[in-house]
Amino acid sequence: MNGQMSAQLDFTGRVALVTGGASGIGRAVATQLIGLGARVAIADRNTEGAEAVVKDLGADRATALTLDAANPESANAIADAVMDRFGRLDILVHSAGVGIERSFLETTPEEWQRLIDIDLSGTFYCAQAAAKKMVPQGYGRIVTLSSTAGLRGGTGRAAYGAAKAGVVGLTKVMAVELARHGITANALAPGAIETELVAKMHSDETRRVYRAGIPMDRYGSPDETAFTAVFLASEQAGYVTGHVLGVDGGFLAAGVMHRDKS
Repeated sequence: MNGQMSAQLDFTGRVALVTGGASGIGRAVATQLIGLGARVAIADRNTEGAEAVVKDLGADRATALTLDAANPESANAIADAVMDRFGRLDILVHSAGVGIERSFLETTPEEWQRLIDIDLSGTFYCAQAAAKKMVPQGYGRIVTLSSTAGLRGGTGRAAYGAAKAGVVGLTKVMAVELARHGITANALAPGAIETELVAKMHSDETRRVYRAGIPMDRYGSPDETAFTAVFLASEQAGYVTGHVLGVDGGFLAAGVMHRDKS
C-alpha cells in the first residue's frame, strides 16, 4: 500500500472479522488491515491455513477461527468469539465462498444447493451475526463479496451467478435497514482475479474469452481487490452504502472492443 493511502486510512482501535481469510482476497484484506492498525479475526473452514496467516501477521494482533459459513450456528459462534477475544466488532469483510463452472443444463441440484448454501446463505448468516454485535456500538462496516457473474450472465455461471446476484440484493437491503445504526453495507464485484478459486474455475478457454472482454487485458490481483475492500471498511467511507463496486479492469463497462494491434 502506498504511503499516501497509509497516511489517510487508520484502523487503530478497530476490530475486523475477515471470512475466507486463509487465502486469496480474504488473506490480502487481513494483511492490509493489520498493516493499518486493526486487530483481525481470520475465519476460514481451512483452520490450518488461517493459523498460518496469523503466524505470519502476528498472534498479538490476529486470531484464527474455524468457520462453516453455511451453518448459522457457526457464524454466530464466530461473532461471539471475536467479542470474547477483542471486546468489539467493527468490520466484517465476508470473503468466504466457493465456485463452480457448470452449464445451466448440467448443473445438478446438489451443486446448486451447495453454492446457494455457502455463497448466499453464508453471507446472510455471517453478516447478520456480525451486525448484531455492531448495532449496540452504533458503528459498523460490512463488505460482502459478490462478482461480475452476479451482474452479467456468463457461460457456466448458473449457480454461482445466481448466488452472487443474491448477495447484491441482500447487501442493498442491509444498507437500507442498518443505516440508522451507523452501519454501512457495500458489495465488491470482482471480475477475473488471480485467486486459488479462479485457478480451479477458469479453464484456458475461459481465460482467453474473459481477457477478450477486459479493457485492461489482464487478470487482477487479490491485493488490488483488497485495497477497495479496505477503503469501504474505513471511517472515510461513512457515506458510501448500498453500493456495488466492480473491481474488474473495465469488464462491466465494456461493449464492443477493437483491440489496437499497433
